[in-house]
Amino acid sequence: MSLHQWQELTSTELAGLVDETTVAVLPLAAIEQHGAHLPLSTDLDIGLGLLDVAAGQLEPARGVIALPPLALGSSLEHTDFAGTLSLMPETAMTVIEALGEAVHRAGIRRLVLFNSHGGNKAVIDLAALKLRAAHGMLVVKANYFRFAPPEQALPAEELRHGLHGGALETSMMLHLAPHKVRVDHLADAVSQGRLQEQAGSTLGPEGDAGYAWMAQDLHPSGVTGNATLADADTGRRLVEHFGARLARVIEEAGRFDLTTLRGRDPGDA
Repeated sequence: MSLHQWQELTSTELAGLVDETTVAVLPLAAIEQHGAHLPLSTDLDIGLGLLDVAAGQLEPARGVIALPPLALGSSLEHTDFAGTLSLMPETAMTVIEALGEAVHRAGIRRLVLFNSHGGNKAVIDLAALKLRAAHGMLVVKANYFRFAPPEQALPAEELRHGLHGGALETSMMLHLAPHKVRVDHLADAVSQGRLQEQAGSTLGPEGDAGYAWMAQDLHPSGVTGNATLADADTGRRLVEHFGARLARVIEEAGRFDLTTLRGRDPGDA
């Protein structure tokens, strides 16, 4: 087995699995509003679905241990909508650091933070750097929504502005958990960012001069993107593509030359 579940191992079994090339993967998600058509579990469902695909593509001898997913994330931008459960950014960062420290105590020096929620990115960046500085670990920040999508999977404008609950997330959910999608509520939620771009504005919610936003700033529904473009076949292509990319990231993390990390923890061999 190339992917082990941390919580299913005994302490002795986990210790016996660990060697210099072992990679730990921490799935990071969120429980938050995704409009009227997607469940609160959307980010978690997608993240675990992609990890499952990646697991099937790892080298058989590769030692990878998946930690229990951190289902709750930093979702401050969605807190004005019912159902959102959010950790404050400082709390989320502290939790990630604590889990990373536990991985280090287990003798693992390679950690992939696999993230499926955009609001987690800033806290992951800071927590990863703090773990690197404190423990000399390789900490990889893998945000699936930063992976290049398959060619012609969705229109470029939708990929640029469908940030939340649009065609990308809805397609993947139609593939991974179609019973959870309320298809009678699919709609085109035109993002304020798309309107600003069309008006020639330099400022927008993303890009090189992005402004801080709450979800309702981009669309009253809390969704941005055209969910009516979604279909299960597109979702399958996206899931397979992103899952394969994640597998490659994990494999490369296992082969990374740790001696390039200068000033490592003196206690490390």
